[in-house]
Amino acid sequence: MQSSYVLETRDLGISFGGLKAVQHVNLKIEKNEIYGLIGPNGAGKTTVFNMLTGVYQPTYGTFFLNGQELLGYTQEQINHRGIARTFQNIRLFNNMTVVRNVMVGLQNQPEFRCSFLTSMFRLPRHFEVETTMRSRAKEILAIFGLEEERNNLACNLPYGKQRKLEIARALATNPNLLLLDEPAAGMNPQETEELMQTIRFVRDHFDMTILLIEHDMKLVSGICDRTTVLNFGTVLAEGKTADVLSNPEVIKAYIGE
Repeated sequence: MQSSYVLETRDLGISFGGLKAVQHVNLKIEKNEIYGLIGPNGAGKTTVFNMLTGVYQPTYGTFFLNGQELLGYTQEQINHRGIARTFQNIRLFNNMTVVRNVMVGLQNQPEFRCSFLTSMFRLPRHFEVETTMRSRAKEILAIFGLEEERNNLACNLPYGKQRKLEIARALATNPNLLLLDEPAAGMNPQETEELMQTIRFVRDHFDMTILLIEHDMKLVSGICDRTTVLNFGTVLAEGKTADVLSNPEVIKAYIGE
């Protein structure tokens, strides 16, 4: 069933033992939106991401991607159906080259798959796929200004470029929805400004819908169309970003009086 929402969650929640970590989260994110999920440390933001990507199975509630229910799916199944993510702590293959990191993401695509025997015996199909994957990875890297870095080890990139590479690798899986977990963490103001431009570019160039967790309110107010605030695992406020950030309860609970 096709839905007008790229992502919809219905009463999504999870308990760990007797602790209700997240309760009654109802998100409705439209195509091409940049949507913010904010709140104090420990509010449950990354827990929501973990449920949406199959790391945790919700205790109650459910969620849909383009109208398809994904409750109970594995991490791999959810990624194949169109949700990709980055992490608060960058998770690259540090001892692989930049281009190889993106090629790992491309392996998700049917046109780049080889049988085990084809790869093991290095048959012509293996080299055809390898060449095509490398070419496609270079195209994606060029979009992020990383093509010249393609043969460098990922660990040798500056921090801001590592963030871009992680986003590039996630986009290589061809998602419908991209989840960014604190993409501006550890960035200086110039890097954050470049990141804002990158996120807008990703939305426009890849026809992408984006859900992001972020503590940098300048970034949130600058790029997020709508925002939900979590506090102690429950929704404190939601709506247009400017309205949410000026909500007295949000200021009191999150930004500080």
